[in-house]
Amino acid sequence: MGLNDRPFVRWVNTFFSELAKVPLLGSVIRRRLIVIRYVGRRSGKTFETPVAFSRRGDDVTIGVAFPDNKSWWRNFLGDGGTITLVGLDGADRSGHAIATRDSAGRVAVRVRLAG
Repeated sequence: MGLNDRPFVRWVNTFFSELAKVPLLGSVIRRRLIVIRYVGRRSGKTFETPVAFSRRGDDVTIGVAFPDNKSWWRNFLGDGGTITLVGLDGADRSGHAIATRDSAGRVAVRVRLAG
């Protein structure tokens, strides 16, 4: 069983996803946390999960904490794939995401937002 299969993790993900939608509090949370939406590479199902991010213009970086315990980022290995950042700038913003792992084992998903 992976970390994301655990009921507590699902609860936390749901809690932060809903909290980000609260008008006043949500705007503060969305400065560093955002919900991403993507389609699973094998299942074809649509998933949403909250992640921490940083941004410079149209470039967004998502650092993946404990990457060996998570699988979502693997959808963006190689050529990458389409991702949606829910509620970024007040709207859903799509982009192209590519995941990389450095020599120390850290994983980052870099997103180039579509125009």
